[in-house]
Amino acid sequence: MSEDKPLLLVVEDDAAIRNLIATTLDVHGYRYLTATSGYSAVAAAATHSPQAILLDLGLPDMDGVDVIRKVRSWTDTPIIVISARSEDADKIVALDAGADDYLTKPFSVEELLARLRVTFRRLAREETEGATASIFKNGDLEVSYGSGTASLAGEELHLTPIEYKLLCLLAKNVGKVLTHQFILKEVWGSTDERDLASLRVFMGSLRKKIEADPSHPRYIQTHVGVGYRMLRV
Repeated sequence: MSEDKPLLLVVEDDAAIRNLIATTLDVHGYRYLTATSGYSAVAAAATHSPQAILLDLGLPDMDGVDVIRKVRSWTDTPIIVISARSEDADKIVALDAGADDYLTKPFSVEELLARLRVTFRRLAREETEGATASIFKNGDLEVSYGSGTASLAGEELHLTPIEYKLLCLLAKNVGKVLTHQFILKEVWGSTDERDLASLRVFMGSLRKKIEADPSHPRYIQTHVGVGYRMLRV
């Protein structure tokens, strides 16, 4: 297999699921390593510097969330959680710890491959444009960080300071699910649950300004009970 293909680390202690993921990656041209425990996963991540990590949370020696925290202490390598834990609270904890995406078991290989394509498209854009590019473009939407303005189809958007902060935060993390708590901390400076109502109000007003049909959003996707994601158009 070509050495220029992305290298993935698969962390899964269930042999059947691990083999399914490995076979899928093999068929679609990805290189991969496997680990069956948290400690071996952390060691493999440090030693081999994979381009992405597929991580189960229910590991025999360490909770997967702790693996995320350890890996995040030295690298921003994308981490896609693949877990049987389907509660919103579990997703929020993993995403707040630093996971980039969350896939619930049972999953389809098509969905897994789609999540990987999104991840590697984002990485490719960041490498060529830089994560702090002065102008963000996504379909008809454009954000100019330098001038502090945004436009849609060439028309300047009249955003409140909070709406602009929300838009910039989503744009700088395009393709990544941002939890309510993360957004509150970044925009409001706190994680007070009482501010959730304000977040929903401002997100609703932002959608009305950038979405042709707010009930069927093109740019901002809601993850009910978890948070929001800016979609790449």
